[in-house]
Amino acid sequence: MSDLAAELDLIRAAAAEAGRLALAERERGLKVWSKSGGSPVTSADLAVDRLLRDVLLGARPDYGWLSEETADGPDRLARRRVFVVDPIDGTVAYIKNKPWWCIPIAVVEDGRPVAAVIHAPALGETFAATLGGGATLDGAPISASDTTDLDDAAVLADARLLEGPHWPEPWPAMRFEKRNAIAYRMALVAAGAFDAAIALTPKWDWDVCAGALVVEEAGGQVSDHHGGAWRFNRPDPRQHSLVCAAPALHAQIVRRTAPIPLVG
Repeated sequence: MSDLAAELDLIRAAAAEAGRLALAERERGLKVWSKSGGSPVTSADLAVDRLLRDVLLGARPDYGWLSEETADGPDRLARRRVFVVDPIDGTVAYIKNKPWWCIPIAVVEDGRPVAAVIHAPALGETFAATLGGGATLDGAPISASDTTDLDDAAVLADARLLEGPHWPEPWPAMRFEKRNAIAYRMALVAAGAFDAAIALTPKWDWDVCAGALVVEEAGGQVSDHHGGAWRFNRPDPRQHSLVCAAPALHAQIVRRTAPIPLVG
């Protein structure tokens, strides 16, 4: 078995175990409170974080660790490989018993993801990818859509943001939908179910790292809204923004969003 195949097997099994725990925790009843920024966190987020940390670092004790629910520190910056994890992405959907939440896990080497899983337990879906190995959904190959025109494209974004009059170049009419979890939005673009996902505010690495590899291995493109490439495991674990799109649409989107200054 290749090195990356072994990494994928490890994180896929860990994500499945974490998904079972998350479902069981919700059945038992959740404790919910707000973080300092106002976003919700549950007892399950913390339980899943502990499980993943124990399983993954137990198997790879020399790897670094970056998770939404673990206090960050500088140690990861010196590690050759780093796990980047969101125990539950889409916590609001999880709390409300809606299916649009997931567990994204990535292995990062030298600033780029080399193995990734996005597991959506309530939907029974697992997206996976390795660098140079393609992307899959439940083991079957996936690819980004071949849509070439933004007109009538299916987009995961806030319609109010893109339909306003303030854009130097107007947007054509598009079909908008929402999904809570950022990683799951990216996975849907990778699978061709949607043509693009756009968010113009900063995004944490744990929300987008796994999705970046899955999308790129499916033939899609990912960048900030100026078209800048992402790099992971930096001191500040955030990306400026998200443009995730079918290959023919990415440049069309960035052309419209580039006049907006980068934030963060």
